Amino acid sequence: MTELKISIEENPEPADLDIIERALVEHNEAKSEPRNYTPLAIFLRNNEGQIVGGLRGVTVWGWLFVSQLWVAENLRGQDYGTKLMEAAELEAKARNCHAAYVDTFSFLALDFYRKVGYTVFGQLEDFPKGHTRYFLKKVFV
Repeated sequence: MTELKISIEENPEPADLDIIERALVEHNEAKSEPRNYTPLAIFLRNNEGQIVGGLRGVTVWGWLFVSQLWVAENLRGQDYGTKLMEAAELEAKARNCHAAYVDTFSFLALDFYRKVGYTVFGQLEDFPKGHTRYFLKKVFV
């Protein structure tokens, strides 16, 4: 019998990580449907072309996942975050998505996401200690 070894690696090779991802994608798609994984990046730029805000995410299995949303401190409260979310949702709909999800923390943007129509469907207490991590979704109409 072959002896197997478990190794913990802090800086794994990208090719090694790809093996795990490809295997899971193949397994998952065999059980469901093609995931149609497509990255999404939206930038807010000033007149000099510098990035002063942006959104990163992905569309997969008919859902938009917003992984990162940032607006420069001096531009907050001017609806740029809302405009970035609207652009992401519009693009997600063009990609045939029916809903979106995001996660945030009690010390970050919970009220913002609620304001733009997201509702909490789950939470983790003490993540980080003394705070809560929230998971929110929005179904497109």
